[in-house]
Amino acid sequence: MRYAIKAAPSMTTYAAVREVFRAADGIDLYESAWVFDHLEPILSQPRSGPCLEGWTVLAALAEATTRIRIGTMVTGVPYRHPAVLAKMASTVDVMSSGRLELGIGVGWNQPEFDAYGMELAPLGERFDRFDEACEVIRSLFGPTPVTRPSPFFPLADAYCEPKPIQIGGPPIWIGGAGPKRTLRAVARYADYWNAPFSFGPGFAETVEILAGHCADIGRDPAEIVTTAQTPYDPTGGPAAMVDHCAALDEAGCQMVVIYLPETHHDAATVEAVADALRG
Repeated sequence: MRYAIKAAPSMTTYAAVREVFRAADGIDLYESAWVFDHLEPILSQPRSGPCLEGWTVLAALAEATTRIRIGTMVTGVPYRHPAVLAKMASTVDVMSSGRLELGIGVGWNQPEFDAYGMELAPLGERFDRFDEACEVIRSLFGPTPVTRPSPFFPLADAYCEPKPIQIGGPPIWIGGAGPKRTLRAVARYADYWNAPFSFGPGFAETVEILAGHCADIGRDPAEIVTTAQTPYDPTGGPAAMVDHCAALDEAGCQMVVIYLPETHHDAATVEAVADALRG
């Protein structure tokens, strides 16, 4: 099993998130470290609370770390034109000396889009836009300029320079577990698949669905690393987290991303979680 850690930059401070990343940078158990990409707090947190913009934070964390791979789990594609996102990703990959992981997803938080006056298209169109966005991003990581007629994101002599340090661009993670469109996009475009907070048998069944989509397009599913997020609940201690990781391992998960609560964005928690995972 491989491990990563995540500190969402909401209801917290930049200094605390940086402490998590710098602590994880010094612990070989952790392969990567993640923030999220939202414009305001989500789930049960008050919308009026503090929430740092994910890509701005990620650029700073590229400078604050030296070893660990970094990324957003995951970037909502509707927030930005995919050509702009490709440019941002290329820049952060250069800043991090080739340590970026590019996590992307379809987007979902309607109140956030309403508040900021941005369109969140109906689900079917959103997936159509997402598929095209994946193609735009990949094309801009290759030889430029890029010209492509398309219904949503046409490009005309578009440059993305400098190129990412990583040849062909950073690995693409696609988050979500929708059996029809999301997993089909994973089969087509992703290097990693991330299932948010999925455990046990449900994960194994979803892996089988993903394998079916890979078979449809002639891709070896072994080329896609299967990952999931699991929360660290300090009230229950590390035992529940370790049990969840074991269940995911048995279900075919290859990497677990440990999601820290904002109350525990500190080096001591990062080290305690690593100790528990090592057993």
